Amino acid sequence: MFGCLVAGRLVQTDAQQVAEGKFVFNLPDYKSVNHVVVFMLGTTPFPVGAGGSVYFSYPDKSGMPVWQLLGFITNEKPSAIFKISRLKTEEGSQHPFGMMNIAQTQSVAQIGISVEPMELLTQQTPEASAAVSTVDSFTQFTQKMLDNFYNFSTSFALTQDRMTPNPTEMFIPASIVLKWYENFQRRLSQNPYFWKS
Repeated sequence: MFGCLVAGRLVQTDAQQVAEGKFVFNLPDYKSVNHVVVFMLGTTPFPVGAGGSVYFSYPDKSGMPVWQLLGFITNEKPSAIFKISRLKTEEGSQHPFGMMNIAQTQSVAQIGISVEPMELLTQQTPEASAAVSTVDSFTQFTQKMLDNFYNFSTSFALTQDRMTPNPTEMFIPASIVLKWYENFQRRLSQNPYFWKS
């Protein structure tokens, strides 16, 4: 019914059913995992009006599982990518896996999928750091660089009456920097690779 994928590893389709509507995948050597993809195999759909909450569990220092809600999958959204690298030090949240005796060792984490009604899924709040950014790192870097340049350059802005004449120095009006900044942002949002042409 479900599959789980970690970059550089084989696809896992051997989810262990631990209770009615509750499934887990083991993630060996979880400390080296940054992202995980959870998906439906397409063989068995969710029952009408239901979906699957996706949880991440890792052992705390005492070996007890810490469960965190990542998000959910449904028949309409049969796959999702989750970032788990920042979750390994956060506190757990409420989860449907209760006090089940699910074997877990210090080097193995788990992905849990709980089949639940859609009304319940839409009311749950996943861990914020589990969401994968939809903006690539180059675009993020460029945006931060633009913001930094604009903030830095405008921090030196002076009104004309406060300027000291200096014939060896060139001045650029802040309105021109702002216009460049806005144009660059607009072009970047339309095509992050516009600068290549």
